[in-house]
Amino acid sequence: MTKNQRAKKKRQRYNLPAAGSSPGTVFIDDSSLEPRIVLHTIADQNYGTESLKDLSRLKDIINKPGATYWVEIQGFKSESMFRTLEQDLDINKLILEDITRTYQRPKFEEYDSHIFAISRMLFFDDDKNLENEQISFIVTERAVITFQDKYEDCLEPIRQRLKAGKGNIRTSGSSYIMYAIMDIIVDKYFEVLGYWGDELDLIEDRLLDKPDKTVMYDTQSIKRSLISIRRVAWPERDKLNDILRSDSPLITEQTKLYVKDAYDHCIQIIDIIESLKEISASNIDMYLSIISNRMNEIMKVLTIISSIFIPLTFIAGIYGMNFSREDPVTGRIMPYNMPELYAQHGYLYTMIVMLVIAAFQVVYFWRKGWFK
Repeated sequence: MTKNQRAKKKRQRYNLPAAGSSPGTVFIDDSSLEPRIVLHTIADQNYGTESLKDLSRLKDIINKPGATYWVEIQGFKSESMFRTLEQDLDINKLILEDITRTYQRPKFEEYDSHIFAISRMLFFDDDKNLENEQISFIVTERAVITFQDKYEDCLEPIRQRLKAGKGNIRTSGSSYIMYAIMDIIVDKYFEVLGYWGDELDLIEDRLLDKPDKTVMYDTQSIKRSLISIRRVAWPERDKLNDILRSDSPLITEQTKLYVKDAYDHCIQIIDIIESLKEISASNIDMYLSIISNRMNEIMKVLTIISSIFIPLTFIAGIYGMNFSREDPVTGRIMPYNMPELYAQHGYLYTMIVMLVIAAFQVVYFWRKGWFK
């Protein structure tokens, strides 16, 4: 992760209604996007898409036999749209509240005429920043309705599969389409974790090559992201387990068979998350250990230098006191003063002694292995 990417990285922010608002209140933020509604009509031999201006005809459309319908809704800036869902499809207000408050954890709920589920999409934007978006599902006998507050998503492969008409996606009903969307969301987790795994490998190479403080910053950033995806993966696993245990007739046995595979993938994702968290923690520990060892090496060099110069400084200090043996005024001899002060070769002898002491210490430290 480069410095510019770290600067652009933003925390996920959610606009919240005022505390104490009535349960079941549909909350539409001022920054909400205008709704884009796309109707996918899915049959064994036919497939078509149509843009809808509103949901006024939705009830009549999705009750037509002979096809399965996927209604994509992106953008929430329309109170009338949610009123239509409540009145025409008998959608509980609490469901509409959960759809519009896009900070919900993944979950699964059963009702008499429909089921409701929430997943969280994780994908990278163009700057490799992680996007964490909510996608909500309402599944009826012939239709699945998805809700997203943003236009970007990771569902294009599903649209391509519907267009190609391969596999079971056109013939297995609305619950299978819900599974297919959930499955690609879970598969995207593998893609995100794979990217972070590669980043941690590169960070480890930098640790062994030339570590610097950016190593710790990048590792900590990945660790924070892993904690975020962990908060998504665990409830996603529980949600898939709830679908497997559901007795709702809207979820076919064939769909449950495939959901079990997605459940296994979710368990693998959780294992990968824990492994990457351990690697990121070990990278931080390794960096701190390398820095500590580097500091120890520096202190070792300084200690050796100080050890060599301590006796030399001691000798220089003694002969720097300049206590003369003979009084220059009276000529009196002072026997306990420095006799070498006026020695003919005193300076040379002192330097030789100091060099010998220094050489002896260097050899001694070398034999002790201090220079390794």
